[in-house]
Amino acid sequence: MNRIRRVAWLLMFAAFPTAVLADAVDRMKLDQLRKVHEAVETLANERQPVALDDGYDDVRALLHVHSHWSHDSHGTVDEIIAAAKTTGVRVIMFSEHPADTYDYFKDGNAGMIDGVLLIPGAETRGFLAYPTRSIQAIAPAGPQEFADLVRRDDGLIFLSHLEERMDWDIAGLTGTEIYNTHADFKDETRLIKQLRNPLMLLSLMPALEKYPQEVFGAIQDYPADYLRRFDELCQQSPHTGVAANDSHHNQGIRAILKKDGKVQVEDNLGNKIITLDASRVGFLKSRIEGKRPGDEVLRIDLDPYDRSFRHVSTHLLMHEVSRDAVWQALKAARAYVGFDWIADPSGFVFFAEQSGRRFPMGSHPTMGGGMQLHAAAPLEGTFKLLRDGKLIQQADGRKFDFALEHAGIYRLEVWLDVAGEPRPWILSNPIYVGEKP
Repeated sequence: MNRIRRVAWLLMFAAFPTAVLADAVDRMKLDQLRKVHEAVETLANERQPVALDDGYDDVRALLHVHSHWSHDSHGTVDEIIAAAKTTGVRVIMFSEHPADTYDYFKDGNAGMIDGVLLIPGAETRGFLAYPTRSIQAIAPAGPQEFADLVRRDDGLIFLSHLEERMDWDIAGLTGTEIYNTHADFKDETRLIKQLRNPLMLLSLMPALEKYPQEVFGAIQDYPADYLRRFDELCQQSPHTGVAANDSHHNQGIRAILKKDGKVQVEDNLGNKIITLDASRVGFLKSRIEGKRPGDEVLRIDLDPYDRSFRHVSTHLLMHEVSRDAVWQALKAARAYVGFDWIADPSGFVFFAEQSGRRFPMGSHPTMGGGMQLHAAAPLEGTFKLLRDGKLIQQADGRKFDFALEHAGIYRLEVWLDVAGEPRPWILSNPIYVGEKP
């Protein structure tokens, strides 16, 4: 994409909510952002610990994160660790763009650093790949052969950017993204059209300065197409649904005063976007006073790691933070996606129970008498239960109970009212209830 469009993407990338309002353009109006900010603060104050216990520690993890190893990011490990500590993230699974100049498995970010577990991986060939050994020198013939290669030695592999490959049927996948930040942005056609003018980015300054996280959240929509395909894939074989943060910290601009008095605008990677006559742009005119050539006139940072990390994450249910525990949780689908920017969902539980035995997300219990589903969340919301991709029950509250009468693939969504707009907050992984033998 050209550089002006890239700036447009970074701008709209700075937004996120779900359905009632028309689109991100409406959600990014100052008055609406103020209402959303106040609603988020209210939710934080109303949050209560969940009394229902599933026996696991709820660990915030991020998949699809880029660092300086990728060609489109300058992010350092120190910067990423600091953002993780700020946002309560304990596991980061990188997804670097492979290149001949490095080996993403051997050279990539790995190990436990200051309490944050780093796992190397790649975004490549349509997947998020987490091999257990270097496969850099191997060139598989196609997607299925690549998936087989990663899984051969107990690696993890997830279908990525599902909007570009809805027709892929790959055997043996660990799972798929059920939400992707970049994909969510791409359907904001009205915003994209407006942001082709770099000056539009400057008009966002007041909103970004007052409500940065809410602006980032303004593009968040319900990932209906992703979830529809996820439900189809789960009918074929178990799939673990994960969130894709697609974090780069490369979306933003800075303006530098030139010798001729004009202002050069470039992106966060140093690429020139446009040169503006500050005397004709009131917003810039006031900012060049007292500046010398080479001075930075302004900087707009749309996607710092902490903002991107806070937006959404994959919550893993584990007994410890270790590489083996991450593998076990993701392979077993003991995980859910939470839009943490709205409210902290930590402690959410969803399990099936029969005769005192509990079956967490990802389990495969057999249908029997007295089997029930139980769920609880730290805020009162709307629980939506789906069986085989179809809504079968909806109820409001902090807890949800449902007596099972039919086998099927059950997953749960929890929605919150945020400033008058219903927004998805939690997307669970399924419980696969089989027929009686």
